[in-house]
Amino acid sequence: MPLGPILIFDKSFLQSLNVDEAVWLDNFFLTVITPLFFVETLADLEKEVHRGRTPEQVVGSLAYKTPDMQSYMAAHHGTLLWADLHGQKVPMDGRIPRAGGRYVTLDGKQGVIYERTPEEEAFARWQRHEFLDLERQIAKVWRRNVTNIDHTGNYALFSGFYGSFRKPKTLADAKHIADTLISLLDEEKALLFGLSMLGVPAEEHGEIVQRWAAAGKPPLREYAPYFMHMFSVDFFFHLAIAADLISRVRPEGKADNKVDVAYLYYLPFCMVFVSSDNLHKRVVPLFLRPDQSFVEGPDLKADLKRIDEYYKQLPKGQTDQGVYKFATSPPDGICPKVKELWDKHLTRPRENEGVAEGGEEGEMDGEREQSPPPKDDKALIDMINRAQSESLPLDVDPEKFPDIDDIQFAHVSRLVVPKKGKWIRVRPPELDDDQSKSS
Repeated sequence: MPLGPILIFDKSFLQSLNVDEAVWLDNFFLTVITPLFFVETLADLEKEVHRGRTPEQVVGSLAYKTPDMQSYMAAHHGTLLWADLHGQKVPMDGRIPRAGGRYVTLDGKQGVIYERTPEEEAFARWQRHEFLDLERQIAKVWRRNVTNIDHTGNYALFSGFYGSFRKPKTLADAKHIADTLISLLDEEKALLFGLSMLGVPAEEHGEIVQRWAAAGKPPLREYAPYFMHMFSVDFFFHLAIAADLISRVRPEGKADNKVDVAYLYYLPFCMVFVSSDNLHKRVVPLFLRPDQSFVEGPDLKADLKRIDEYYKQLPKGQTDQGVYKFATSPPDGICPKVKELWDKHLTRPRENEGVAEGGEEGEMDGEREQSPPPKDDKALIDMINRAQSESLPLDVDPEKFPDIDDIQFAHVSRLVVPKKGKWIRVRPPELDDDQSKSS
C-alpha cells in the first residue's frame, strides 16, 4: 500500500485539481489537513459565488476532493502552543501531531486510539452538502483569532525596529533580521515578547515564565521549540509588512495575508508543502528545513494529470481491483516531480511514520523493522480489531498532548469514499463476494 511523503496543501492547490487528480494526490502522498484549510473552506460559505453556484455547492465540491484515505487532521496551532509552553513535547521533525485520543496498551505496547475529529466529520457531511450553523460560527471565531490584527498600528510599531538595522529589501532580509533580533534578546524578554505577540493572555505569562525558570531557564529553542517557531513566523510577518514587502491591505476577494502566513505554523509537521499561492511561493522556502521541499501547485498538478492519463490506459479488469491494488508507487518516466519527492523523502528509514488505520481500510504500523505489518488483509483486519476491542485504557491526563516518542502504535478511525471520480479506490468486499458466488 502506498504511503508517500507527508504533504501539506492549501486551499488554492486543492481548488486547482479536478476530482481524478485529487485521487492521485491522496494515493501517493500522506496529507496533513490543517485547521486553516477547514477555516478557509468554510469561509467560502460566506462569500458571494459567481456562475450561479451556491456557496454550499462550492464547499461540497472542495470537500469531495479533500483527501480522506491517507489524510490526518493536525492539532490546532493554539493547542500545540499551549502544550509546548507546558512542557509537553511537540514534534518538529515532520511527524503529524494530533489532538485528543485515548491512551491504551496492547501486548505491552503503549498506543493511542483516535476517533474521527469534528473537522473530519464535517468534511464527510459537506460532501453530502450538509452544513451546520455551528461550524460556520467556529470558523468565524478561528478566522477572527488569526486575522484580528491592527496592521496600521503594527506598521508604525515595527517600523521602529529598523532604527538599528537597515530596512530589508527582500523577504530573506526580513527573515534574517527577525532571527537576529530574537537571538539578541535576553531569553526572558524574548519569552515575554513572544507571548504577547502570539496573543497568549497576559494573566498566563507569569506562570509560563515560572515554569521555564523552574526548569533551569534552558535555551528557549530547546525548551519550547514550537513557541520559538511561531514567534519567528509572526515577528517576520510584522517586520515584512513594516518594510512594505508584504501588503497590509487585504486584496479584493482575498483572505488577509495573515491567513496565508499562518500556514507556516504547520511547516514542522510535513516533508512537502505545496501551494498555488504567490505569497507562499515567496515565503515558505525561507522557513523550510533542509530535508523539506516546497512545490509550486501547477508543477504537482501537471504530474497528477499525467498519472491519471497513464493509469486510465490500463484494462478495466485491472483498474476494477482498486487504486490501492494496482498503483502502489508512482509510475516511472511519467511524473518527474512526484518521483523526485518520493526519492528525496522516502529513501531513509523514518521512525514512527506509521499509524493504525480503522474504518473502511487500514494499516497498523509501529516499529517497522521489528514488527512489520501483516501482508494479508485478514491478518491486517485482525490487528485493527484487536486494537479496538482488546486494548486496555491507560491512566493518563486527558488534556495531555500525546508524546509521539512514547507511542508504539496508533489507531485512527475514518470513513473512506470507495470511489471518487472515475476511480475505484477500495474495492468493496461485497463485490468480491458476488464474483465468488458467480464463479
